[in-house]
Amino acid sequence: MEAGGRFQPAKYSASRLKSVRLRPGRFDRQVLVDRPDRNGRREILKVHVAKVKLAANVDLDQIAGLTPGFTGADLANLVNEAAIVATRRNGDAVTLDDFTVAIERIVAGLEKRSRILSPEERRRVAYHEMGHALVAATLPGVDPVHKVSIIPRGVGALGYTMQRPTEDRFLLARHDLENRIAVLMGGRAAEALIFDGEVSTGASDDLQRATEIATEMVTRYGMVETLGPRTYARPPQPFLTRPTADRVEASEATEREIDIAVRDIG
Repeated sequence: MEAGGRFQPAKYSASRLKSVRLRPGRFDRQVLVDRPDRNGRREILKVHVAKVKLAANVDLDQIAGLTPGFTGADLANLVNEAAIVATRRNGDAVTLDDFTVAIERIVAGLEKRSRILSPEERRRVAYHEMGHALVAATLPGVDPVHKVSIIPRGVGALGYTMQRPTEDRFLLARHDLENRIAVLMGGRAAEALIFDGEVSTGASDDLQRATEIATEMVTRYGMVETLGPRTYARPPQPFLTRPTADRVEASEATEREIDIAVRDIG
């Protein structure tokens, strides 16, 4: 079950933006191209919408605000998907609603209306997704909820709660990451409250993503006082280099502290 759109923990290192010197005469320089910001996404959209007819209510700046994290290829795909949606409804022009449906398809996957859930399963999924939405609406600074659905999408999502940021964010404080974990765990908490502590397998994706955030907080961002202001994760590797292990070598005692810290965050 999805609890939002594309979350990628902020990378604080400036190495993403600088050139890296490589072996002279072979690959002399590596230029890292980051994902476009809101203004960049708007300009990219202008290029791709030139081939389609837009309705009067389409605001490209609004669409750019709904697509943080999208690459140029993602935006080109978005315009194509929106045009397909408009064609299927026999529309004369691509509307803002068509773009919204296209964003849902890209972020959450295609609808699987052939996947029939029993009434009890639909009830459980509805409470699960409402748990995500209520926690997101309660916590300050959390991305607003764009849509809640119990229509199955993609490979395994039986429902989803879509959150879309209102602005690009390049830094995340500890409380921001903790709030995101809380939203992810809101669905499981709602199931436990409504069904007398009995949870289901529907929260597996939420658990995985929450664990990833907590692990990043401990091993990469130094957000746990007991482990000190240091990193236990290897830096992202440059292009064309041999991959290495995710964590640096540490003693068994330190590894245990890391595991306990990750558990305590959750």
